Amino acid sequence: MRVLQYHELDTQPNRISIQDLPNEILQNIILFAPAFSIASFQQVCRRFSSIVDAFNWRHLCQTEFRYWDPSHDFRSKNGLAAREVDWKKIYIQRHHSHRETTRLLDSILSAQVDRIDKFQRIIAIGYDAKDCLLQHLEVDDSAEDVLARRYYSDAILGCLHRAMAIKEWSKLQNRENVSLEQALAAFDMFVLHERPGDFDETSGKLDQITARFLEETPDFWEWTTRQKANSIAAYAFRTNLTGLRGEDVHQYHDLQNNFIGFALRDEDHASLPLVSAAIYCCVAKRLQVDASPCALPFHVFVVVKPPQGLDVDGNPVPADHIPDPVFMDPFETDQEVPVSNLVSRLRLVGTVQSQQSAYLEPTSISDLVVRTGWNILTSVQESHRQAAVRQGSRDRLLLVSSFPDLEGAFYGALWASLLLGIPANGDGPIFATLERRNYLPPFVEHFEAHFPIDVGLIEDYIVPMFQHSPEFAQLRDSVRVMRSVDSMPKQVKRRSKETSERVRYRVGQVFQHRRYSYLAVITGWDTECGANEHWMAQMRVHELSRGPGQSFYHALVEDKSVRYVAEENINIVKPDMPYGLMGLAGKHFKRWDKMSRSFISNIRDEYPDD
Repeated sequence: MRVLQYHELDTQPNRISIQDLPNEILQNIILFAPAFSIASFQQVCRRFSSIVDAFNWRHLCQTEFRYWDPSHDFRSKNGLAAREVDWKKIYIQRHHSHRETTRLLDSILSAQVDRIDKFQRIIAIGYDAKDCLLQHLEVDDSAEDVLARRYYSDAILGCLHRAMAIKEWSKLQNRENVSLEQALAAFDMFVLHERPGDFDETSGKLDQITARFLEETPDFWEWTTRQKANSIAAYAFRTNLTGLRGEDVHQYHDLQNNFIGFALRDEDHASLPLVSAAIYCCVAKRLQVDASPCALPFHVFVVVKPPQGLDVDGNPVPADHIPDPVFMDPFETDQEVPVSNLVSRLRLVGTVQSQQSAYLEPTSISDLVVRTGWNILTSVQESHRQAAVRQGSRDRLLLVSSFPDLEGAFYGALWASLLLGIPANGDGPIFATLERRNYLPPFVEHFEAHFPIDVGLIEDYIVPMFQHSPEFAQLRDSVRVMRSVDSMPKQVKRRSKETSERVRYRVGQVFQHRRYSYLAVITGWDTECGANEHWMAQMRVHELSRGPGQSFYHALVEDKSVRYVAEENINIVKPDMPYGLMGLAGKHFKRWDKMSRSFISNIRDEYPDD
């Protein structure tokens, strides 16, 4: 049977032409077409152009893009009739953002120059860049630059997440309104990477919980405040939504228990008292119940207040009367907590009677953020303590690949402490700056070691806070130096015959340290020790059998540290796959080569012969 060509359709008797199809059918067909086909279809004739309406472009926006920058107000526009929004214009904007993100990422991978500027230009695109970055993160294993593409996509995505989180905390710092769930979900943004759990997804989880609760309690709106408070607690406890259960009780300080987004997504929903209270309050708010966390020393409760003019049992009260609230403890129980229990707790920790009433009031969101930061710092310290007693490379690998990652969590806690740890109206800006100075040294050290991509965030938020302190000039100059170094081409180190005789090993080779046994990859070399005299004395370089005159190698270790290693301490190994290094190597390398069992360099602008 001969297949008819398109131009023959109209000439065949009893054949239906595409022009004979009703508009509704054509519109449904177009829903399955890519954007470039739709654009071509529009240009065929006036009728086809009119058929492709805003509905089709909205469908493309809905199906091709998952993440949207808040500037689009996508959720509100999506609720309008399709013709009320210029969806084609929005689609074109997203398409251009996608192409620009890819172009900038490719440029970052191609050379080590001006990367900071390119990072910031992607961040300036906003959350629209996330879909594109996730595509590059999911690049196939066979890609020529698979490790580098994944590494830098993840690094930029992390900076984008952190920028959104810091923006929310900055609003709190400026006494602007920020919801409890946004303020606490900001911590999740510091450890999110490619996983779900951003602001919108956290809010969506809370919406789902609220909807399921209402399905089970259709009479909820008729109940008193006390009944509502207890029913929410009972539901949370019955569905294991709050607190720690079973084996989790023995893992109180686990890092993951500090993150509201993780608690909502995790099957066990394990969380510390503060996060349990926050989940309760976020659900209660959706149910129009006035519930707020109430932070006492060493524990967080919930205070539930009745609407104006009523007590918690629904009885009318005079306008000038303040009725007693209900106190709940979602972490421990589904039962109401007598206020006398809270007062006893306060007495046990030495709280004087005149201060007790203040503890029984709602805690500010800023204070809850700071307290969460402190909890995270405690959990990070506990994680490091546990790691210190472990032995062997396997445990070190677990530490590197853990989620939430320790570096991101620690960094987020320091940001929260710097931005919100000191009340803005405390004893004046000079006092506040002096107090913040305590957090600055570990913060700067962590930023430089793990998050140098955040230079723009440091310039926007940290440097201005220290304008009246001695650290201001140092911070400002450090940022300028980082930008200056980033803008300069790397010093080229070629291998002459003499150099190759002195420098035995090459960039990309994996080695095991002869003394400390850690696994690392060579990322650079010097023909002799290039460190200063103080470092050489501290490391006892002159006691090495070949001294400082031997070649030294820059190395990236599987625990994420960077080392400077003498050649005599290097034992080259050729593993089938150095799993502990694969997530880190993309900073310097394109991919792992199975034939040579070494990494393929992505820094040939610096070491062209390696």
